[in-house]
Amino acid sequence: MSIAQEPATVLDGKALAKQIEQDLRARVDTIKAKTGRTPSLATILVGDDPASATYVRMKGNACKRVGMDSIRVEMPSATTTKELMAKIDELNNDPDVHGILLQHPVPAHIDERACFEQIDLAKDVDGVTCLGFGRMAMQQSAYGSCTPQGIMHLLAHHDIELSGKEAVVVGRSAILGKPMAMMLLNANCTVTMCHSKTQDLAAHIKRADIVVGAVGVPELIKAEWIKKGAVVVDAGFHPTDNGGVGDIELTGVESIASAYTPVPGGVGPMTINTLIRQTVEAAEKSAGLDIS
Repeated sequence: MSIAQEPATVLDGKALAKQIEQDLRARVDTIKAKTGRTPSLATILVGDDPASATYVRMKGNACKRVGMDSIRVEMPSATTTKELMAKIDELNNDPDVHGILLQHPVPAHIDERACFEQIDLAKDVDGVTCLGFGRMAMQQSAYGSCTPQGIMHLLAHHDIELSGKEAVVVGRSAILGKPMAMMLLNANCTVTMCHSKTQDLAAHIKRADIVVGAVGVPELIKAEWIKKGAVVVDAGFHPTDNGGVGDIELTGVESIASAYTPVPGGVGPMTINTLIRQTVEAAEKSAGLDIS
């Protein structure tokens, strides 16, 4: 007689983010009391993409919840690369700004990578610079890209064992797939990166102890490919009439996986939470109050 599997653990990012915000509020109060300054995140929005505007507003709301200041910088669609880099320099040199976020994507005529690189490493709280990525990969001090860093925090909170596990990351973007793979490698996983040119994606998924969907294609990864007892992390979100789906087909996964992130409410809240947490850390370091 087969033994019934334990119910899968739901990796609830929304609940964890709320819990972490209580700690961040206390840390912000300490910074204010000891320095007279309020930790501040500058968000730069270029153009009028409605989804980007929504994300920037959500980040501003998260700042308010922990008592931080949010400086919203809005620039027209016609902004040049040179003008955007000059604005980033201005924020780099402002002692009242502790973190800088350039909302992705910027209009196509702007060299986004050059603008990311203009952000001072000490204020790169979104983890988008090449130097920050390299330092993170080499296990030196740097702020990690927010989504993968948030995923690592969520896995650690739930005591998910990583060392020696087979991890498959589907997607190779500069701010999600690549840093995710490096973080898992640094946690002693054996990591396979899959992408649009990967042959027989299902075969890779079927042997994975940990699956991270970070490819940006709705339900590309099928539930039937998931190995029994695997940990399933879905970093995708695609709006639908019923709320939304991720990159992984989650219907049926709860009876296969040992743990999984819901969509929505799993990875998304941890991304914004990590941005806020890293801005608080930057403010602490700037004030000589580093307690991390």
